[in-house]
Amino acid sequence: MTEITRVTAPSVGALDQLLLDTKLAIPLPRAGFVSRADLISRGSQSDRRVVAITAPSGYGKSTLLSQWAAAEDRPVAWVSLDRFDDDPAALLFLLASAFARATNADPSLISDMRGPGGALLGRAAPRLASAFRTSPRPFVIMLDDLHELDSPSCHDVLSVVLGGIPLGSQFIAASRVEQPHVPRLRSSGDTIEFGVDDLALDATGAQRIFAEESVELDAVHADAVADRTEGWPVGLHLAAIIARDTDDLTTAVSGDDRFVADYLYRESLTGLPDEIQQFLRRTSVLDQFSAELCDAILHESGAQARLRDLERLNVFLVPLDRHRDWYRYHSLFREFLAGELRRTEPDLIGDLHSRAADWYEVNGSPAKAIEHLLETSDVVACVRLVTELALPTYQAGQMETVHRWITALGDDAVAAYPPLAVLTGWIAVISGHAAEADRWAQVIDRASFDGVPADGTASFASARAMLRSMMCTDGPDQAAADAAFGLSQESLASAWRDQAVCLVAEAHLLIGEVDEAEARFAEATALAIPAGNIDVQVLSDTERALILMDHGRWVEASGLVDGAMTAIDEHRLNDYAISVLTFSSAARLALHRGDLPRAAQELTRAMRARQYCTYAAPALAVRARLSLARTYVAVGDEATAHHLMREIDEVLMRRPRLGTLTDEVAAFRTIIDTDARGPAGASPLTPAELRLLPYLQTHLTIPEIGARLFVSRNTVSTEVGSIYRKLGVSSRSDAVNRATAIGLLGE
Repeated sequence: MTEITRVTAPSVGALDQLLLDTKLAIPLPRAGFVSRADLISRGSQSDRRVVAITAPSGYGKSTLLSQWAAAEDRPVAWVSLDRFDDDPAALLFLLASAFARATNADPSLISDMRGPGGALLGRAAPRLASAFRTSPRPFVIMLDDLHELDSPSCHDVLSVVLGGIPLGSQFIAASRVEQPHVPRLRSSGDTIEFGVDDLALDATGAQRIFAEESVELDAVHADAVADRTEGWPVGLHLAAIIARDTDDLTTAVSGDDRFVADYLYRESLTGLPDEIQQFLRRTSVLDQFSAELCDAILHESGAQARLRDLERLNVFLVPLDRHRDWYRYHSLFREFLAGELRRTEPDLIGDLHSRAADWYEVNGSPAKAIEHLLETSDVVACVRLVTELALPTYQAGQMETVHRWITALGDDAVAAYPPLAVLTGWIAVISGHAAEADRWAQVIDRASFDGVPADGTASFASARAMLRSMMCTDGPDQAAADAAFGLSQESLASAWRDQAVCLVAEAHLLIGEVDEAEARFAEATALAIPAGNIDVQVLSDTERALILMDHGRWVEASGLVDGAMTAIDEHRLNDYAISVLTFSSAARLALHRGDLPRAAQELTRAMRARQYCTYAAPALAVRARLSLARTYVAVGDEATAHHLMREIDEVLMRRPRLGTLTDEVAAFRTIIDTDARGPAGASPLTPAELRLLPYLQTHLTIPEIGARLFVSRNTVSTEVGSIYRKLGVSSRSDAVNRATAIGLLGE
C-alpha cells in the first residue's frame, strides 16, 4: 500500500522564487528615518543571544531592523514573515534558506526542512539548530513581523532552533505582541528587550521627521507634538504630512487611539487625487504587489508610474526588493485602506480577490491563488485548486497550510467535491490519523461524482477504489477487486497508473500469489521511475526485495534495498510510513552480511518512523512490524519483538482480514511464544511515546504538551515517566541527549 500523490509536487517557479527573494532580501534603510544607532549599539554589544523588539504597529520596528542589518559586520540572515508563513515547515524552510544564503552553509540544509508534522520538531528543527551551533563564524538572524506566527507548532520548532544560537551570534525578532520564547529567556538572562519606551521618539526625532516633509518645527512645537503623540513614530509622520499639506502644526495622535489614527490617515490622503485614493483602497486586498499585479486586478495600466509617484510621496509604501519591483503597504496603513474599501466599495472586494487569484495561477503560483480564493464566494474554483495542491503541499511538509485550507473550506465543501474528500482521506492515512481516515472513507462511500477530477485520476470511482484498496477495510478479495478496478481505469498515460499497479501487487501478496506480486511490483517501479514518483518506487522495490530475501536471492535483494535507501535519503522520506519497511529490510540485509552496527542503526530508524504507520494502511503496518519483529528476534531482543506483536494485534483488531499476512503473523507468534528463552531486554518506545518525545526538547509544561497532542495531563505524565525508564534517564535534558545519541531525535 502506498501513500503517493499523483499530482506533481509543487516546485519553486519563477514567480514563487521572486516572492521568496523578496522575503529574504534585507531592506535598505530608508532616507529620512530617525537613526536608531543607540539601540543598535546596546543590542549588538550585549552578550545576549536573543533580542526581542516588541511594540504596536507604527513604532519603527522594521526600520530598526533594517538599520541594524546595514550596520552589521556579521552575516545577516533576514526573513520577512507574513500570514502565509504560519506553518512550521514554511518557517523552517525560510530560516534555513536565509541562513544558507547569508553564511554559504550547505544548501542541503534547506532540503532537510521537510517531512510530516512530527518530524519537523523531531528531525528538521534539531538539524537547523545543529547547523547554527556549528557555524564557523558568528551570524545574525533577523525575523520581521514575528506576530504573524500564531500556530503553536511554529513556536515549538522555533524554541528548538533558538537553542542552537551560539554565543557571538544573535537572533533578533520584531513583533507587535510579546514573543512566546521571551519569558523563559528573560528569567535566564539570555535576552535583551526593546519596547515602546525605547522606540518612542523625542522632540529631536519629531523635528527630523517634520524636516523630511519640508516642514520647519521649532523646539516648542516639537516638544508639544512629541508629547501629544507619546513619541509614536507613525503618528509623528502623519502629523508631518498633514502639516505639509495644511500648514497645521497642531494635529497629533497618540499611539493607542486607532480612531484618531484612521482620521489622520484619511486627512493625509485628502490632498491626493481621487484616482490615487481609489488605487490605494483597491490594492489593499494584496499582501504584496507589483505593477503588473496591480494592473491585473484593477483592469487598467500605468501602475508602475503610479507606484513610483506614491513612493516619492512617501505614502506608507514599503519596497520589498532592491529593484523596487515589489511593494507592500505599511501594515497599519493597509488596515486603514482595507477598512475604507469595505466602507466605500464592499461589493468589489470579492472581484478584486478573484482577479488576484487568476493572476497568481496564470503566473505559476497556485498556492497564492488559493489564499485569495478563500476570500471570495467562488468555492468551486477554490476547491479545484486545493484538490490539485493538497497532497503535494502536505508531502512538502506544510501540514498546517493544508489543514488551514481544508478548515477554511469546511467539511461540507470538501464532501461536496468527492475527489477532494478522497485526498483528505489520503492525508489522514499518511499522517497516521486512522480514525479521521475512517470518517472520510464513510463520506466517500456515500458520494458520487461524474466529472473529471482535478487530482489527475481517471475518475472519482477509480480514486475511491484505490483508497479503499489501500485501507483494506473489507479484506483482501475486495482490496484486490478495488485495485483491479483502479488499474482498469488508469491508462498507461495516467500519472496514477504506477500506484494502481502497486496496489494490485499488494493484493496479490495478501492472497498468496507471490510470483504475480513480484512481477507487478517490478512493473510499478518501471512506471514510477520516469514519472518521478519516488515513494511508489521505494515501496515496490522494498516489497520485491523482501520476496527475494525469502527465496535466498540476496544479491538481487541487496541492489533493490540499496536503491530504495538512496531514494529515501535523497528525498528526505525518513519519516513516512513506507520507509519503515525499507529500513526493516535494510536491517535484515545488514544482519545477513554480519554487519550488526548497521543493522542496529536501521532498526532504530524503522522504529522511529513506525508511529506514522497505522491501521489506516493495515497491510503496510502489519508487514513492517512483522519484518521488524523477526529481525529483533534474530539479534536476541525478544522483548521488542513481543512488543511489536502486540502492536500488530492492535492493527488486526481493526482490520482482521489481511489474508496470508494474518497467517504469517500466527506462524511467527507460535515461534516466539514457544521460545524457551522468553522475552529479554527493555521495551521500545511506543508510537505514542515517539510522538511525545520531540516535545521534551521544548520548554512546554506537561499540560501544554498534552494540549499539543490532545491528550490529558495524566497521560503525558505517564508517557514521560515511561520514556525516562526506557531510556535510563531521570530528566528531560538527559532524555533528549540520550534519544539524540541513539537516533530517535535529530538527523
